[in-house]
Amino acid sequence: MHPFDEMYESTGQSSTRADAYDTGRPVRPHYRAYANWLNQQSAELMRSRKEEAEVIFRRVGITFAVYGDKDEEGTGTERLIPFDLIPRVIPAAEWAMLERGLVQRVTALNRFLHDIYHDQEILKAGVVPAGQVLNNKQYRSIMKGVDLPGQIYSHISGIDIVRAGNAAGEGEYFVLEDNLRVPSGVSYMLENRKMMMRLFPHLFFSHRVAPVAHYPDLLLETLRASSPSTADDPTVVVMTPGMYNSAYFEHAFLAQQMGVELVEGQDLFVKDGFVFMRTTRGPQRVDVIYRRIDDDFLDPLVFRPSSTLGCPGLLQAFQEGRVTICNAVGTGVADDKSIYPYVPKMIQFYLGEAPILHNVPTYMCHDPNDLAYVMANLKDLVVKEVHGAGGYGMLIGPTSTKAEIEDFRKAIEAHPEGYIAQPTLSLSSCPTHVDSGVAPRHIDLRPFVLSGKEVQLVCGGLTRVALKEGSLVVNSSQGGGTKDTWVLED
Repeated sequence: MHPFDEMYESTGQSSTRADAYDTGRPVRPHYRAYANWLNQQSAELMRSRKEEAEVIFRRVGITFAVYGDKDEEGTGTERLIPFDLIPRVIPAAEWAMLERGLVQRVTALNRFLHDIYHDQEILKAGVVPAGQVLNNKQYRSIMKGVDLPGQIYSHISGIDIVRAGNAAGEGEYFVLEDNLRVPSGVSYMLENRKMMMRLFPHLFFSHRVAPVAHYPDLLLETLRASSPSTADDPTVVVMTPGMYNSAYFEHAFLAQQMGVELVEGQDLFVKDGFVFMRTTRGPQRVDVIYRRIDDDFLDPLVFRPSSTLGCPGLLQAFQEGRVTICNAVGTGVADDKSIYPYVPKMIQFYLGEAPILHNVPTYMCHDPNDLAYVMANLKDLVVKEVHGAGGYGMLIGPTSTKAEIEDFRKAIEAHPEGYIAQPTLSLSSCPTHVDSGVAPRHIDLRPFVLSGKEVQLVCGGLTRVALKEGSLVVNSSQGGGTKDTWVLED
C-alpha cells in the first residue's frame, strides 16, 4: 500500500522518512487554511510555543508513569507525554462516516458481551468458536446470567483507528484495536485542546472546529444512566488503584471534571449488600463505580486474594444489581486480540449490517494454515501477543533484527494460540513539529465512545504520533506523543 499523508496530496513518493516536507505538494482542501497559516510562522515562534506548552503541562502535572514491568502495583518514572503543536484535521464528511462506524461497532460488541454471558447464541451458531471465548482468560464465568442495566458492558470504549493508503493513493480507515476494559487517554484529548486554544486562540476564530470540552458532561450522563434501578439520585465515583498508576493523572482529572469523588478500594466497604464510601460526614452509598482498575484487583474475595487495591464483597453487590461497575467485569474478553478478527461477523450477526469500518486483515496463529503463512513471512508482518498492550509483546518484522525475529519464531512455535499477525500497514502521516522543522510522522486515532441511553461520542479523539523517524509505534510508553484532533464542522 502507498503511504497516505493527511495534509498533502499524494505524488506517489513516500516522505515519511524525510527531514522535512516538499512544500510544493498540493494541500488537501480541509488543511488549506491551516497550511497557509503554518507557512507564515517562524521556526522561533513554534519552538517558543512548544517550550511554553511543556512548562504548562509540567506545572499542571499532566504526566504518566513508565513501569519497569506491567504489574498494576508496580512503580515507575513519571514523564510528560510529548505534545505536538500541529493538529490532525478531519473534515466533517469523514468524521460522519467514522462516527456511524464506531456506533455500529460498539453496539455490536455490547450485544456480543451480553450474549456470551447469557444465551450464547453466537457460539451456538458457530460464528465465533466457543473455545475462543469460554477458554479465554478474560472470560469471567461469574458473570454468567448477571443482568446489567441496559445490557451494557462497555460504557466507555476506546477504539483505535488507523489510516493507510491504497494503490490509488487514497486513505482508508481501519480499526486496529478495541479497548473495552479501562481505556485511557481522554484527559490528553481534553488538555491538548485547552493548550491549543491557549497558544493559538486566533486559529479557532478562522476554523470551525467542533468542541470536545463537554466530554466530562457526557461521561457523567452516561454513568448516571447506568445506575441500578434502586437509585433515585445516583452517586458516582471514580475508582483508582492509586497515585502510582500510570494513568493516575487522568483518574483525578476526570473525577474533578465530573465533580465526583476519586476513591481507592480502601475508601469503600460493603454493608447489607450495598457499597458505601467513607466520608467525613459518615458512610455514603455508592451507586456507580467508574473503575480504572483491572478485574483481577477489584475484589480480593473473588479474584486475586493478595490485592489491596479492591473492595471485599464488591462483586456480590454488583452481581445482585446493587451497584454498577463501569466498565463491567468480563468486558476484556471482547477486546482480546484473538476475538478482534470476529467483530465484523458480530456486526452481521447481531445487527444484520455490513461493517462500516473494516478490520486490518488478520492471521490467527492457532489456525494451521494461517500459522504456516505467518512463519514463512515473519520479516514482513506485525505479530502481536493476544493479551499484549501498550506496544509491548509485539514484533514489527520490517524493522526488527534477525535475532528478534527468531526469538518470536520460537515463541509462536511454543504457543501459537497466543499470537495473531497482520500485514505491516504504512500508517498515514501528519505534519509534526520536530527538531529539524516540520516533518511527517505516523499517527493513529483513539475516539472515545460512550454507551448509555444512547451511543454517542464527541467530535474528536486522541491522536497519537510516533515521534521517532520512520517508527510505526505511537504508544506513549514507546516514545510516542499526542496531537489535538480537529473535526471541522460544515
